[in-house]
Formats: sequence, structure tokens, C-alpha cells
Amino acid sequence: MSLSIVPISQKEAFLFVKQLHRHHKPPVGSVFQLAVAKDDTIVGVVTVGRPVARRLDDGWTLEVNRCCTDGTKNACSMLYGAAWRAAKALGYKKVVTYTLPVEGGGSLRGAGWTLIGKAGGGSWSSKGRPRVDLHPTQVKFRWERNTNGN
Repeated sequence: MSLSIVPISQKEAFLFVKQLHRHHKPPVGSVFQLAVAKDDTIVGVVTVGRPVARRLDDGWTLEVNRCCTDGTKNACSMLYGAAWRAAKALGYKKVVTYTLPVEGGGSLRGAGWTLIGKAGGGSWSSKGRPRVDLHPTQVKFRWERNTNGN
């Protein structure tokens, strides 16, 4: 039984995330998405879109918004590696993603990503625009791959 990267529709990828992601809903949209299959069964998906952080949304940068698997060994690393290769093939120069402090990052390191440091955290709610936080609000770690060798 070997793993392989396969195409997947946005609808199917978002449904997979909805069913299996530990702490996030599917993203609002994506530039592209990929899946990893074990034989003929999808065991993981990655969705890649525009960066959530406005300052990173420069037209050359994408963000892995969701990486979700059923726990199959090496599936996350394959998805992170494929996401970078696909983004680079499309002409993008950088891809970023974020992990929670409790997530070790082994899959990202295995796929050649670099830990940049702490990022974000807190609520997006404000007096002028109150929101209900349905996602983790603690500080996260930012990772990236870029054409400069990272």
C-alpha cells in the first residue's frame, strides 16, 4: 500500500476537512487543493489559498489554510511537500502555514519547511465588529517554504 498525491475538487476537500479537522471548519475558498490517497482511498487533503494576514497577501505568497488527514503515516508530509511544489510551479515565491504550539511540526520539517517564529494569537473580535471565536486563539508558529531555499 503506497501513498500518492491525487487531484480533488474543492467541494470534496472541504467536506473532508469538515468531517475530520480537529479545530477548524473548511476555509472560505482556495486557490487549489490536493489529496493524498492510499490505494483508492483519500486519507488526507490540503487546501492552499491567499494568506489570511493582509501584509502577506502580496500576489506572490500563498497559505496552506488546512492540512487534514485521517492519521495515515507520512500523509501530512506528502501534502505539505506537494503544496509547495504546486505553488512554485504556478509561479508563487512563498507558501506559509501556521501550527499550534501543541503540534510538533515534524511533518513540516520532513517536507523541508522552516520555522520562522511565533505569530498571531488573540481574538479578531472588537467593539466595532464583535465576533464569536470558534477557533484556537493562542499564539501560533509560522512556517514557510520559499524560492530563496527555505
